[in-house]
Amino acid sequence: MELIDRVPIPGGTGELGLYRRGSDLLIRIMGGQDLMNTLTHGSEDALGEITCTGLGQRSLARVLVGGLGMGFTLSAALGQLGSDAEVIVAELVPGVVAWNRGPIGSYADHPLRDPRVTVQEVDVAIVIKAASTGFDAILLDVDNGPEGLTREDNQWLYSRAGLASSFQALRPGGVLGVWSAGADRAFSKRLHKIGFVVTEVAVRAHRGKGARHLIWLARKP
Repeated sequence: MELIDRVPIPGGTGELGLYRRGSDLLIRIMGGQDLMNTLTHGSEDALGEITCTGLGQRSLARVLVGGLGMGFTLSAALGQLGSDAEVIVAELVPGVVAWNRGPIGSYADHPLRDPRVTVQEVDVAIVIKAASTGFDAILLDVDNGPEGLTREDNQWLYSRAGLASSFQALRPGGVLGVWSAGADRAFSKRLHKIGFVVTEVAVRAHRGKGARHLIWLARKP
């Protein structure tokens, strides 16, 4: 496995590394676990597709994608949206954005080149807190589930306060989609208590095969 590049995570919380393994690329926490790769991204595709289903018929749909990753969720979401949609991508790590504009881009068909997309190199929590006109969908894939894995500060997103902010940032009928490597009953209960109508969707990591992942679809009535 070849290390291509390494970049700091803002806030002094470590580094991310971009590696090549054969014809595939992967991102991992330096000295830690793998986060994502270009081979198994079926559940990331599903997050974009399922959360944004039906928005293609909505005029001027607004979508927030928290966590760019390798661009697969963004690419799948764009495929569900109309030509007049607006998609904001909040990615905390500038190096990840650079990788998507460079060596990773072709794997997800260069979604950052889509004119509907605007990238903000900030914590997605900042965008959620500042939301005024509202989103039709918020997609969160910034950790391996509803806990702060890559950054402890991410815990806020999954807390009652963070979920309440996401609820407020959504338009009526809007959907919060959250990717996870596994189930979490306590998180499901928090979503319900905030007022969301919750559906849990089990998906596979790779074209109907591989590890089982979970997507929460939390709809604002």
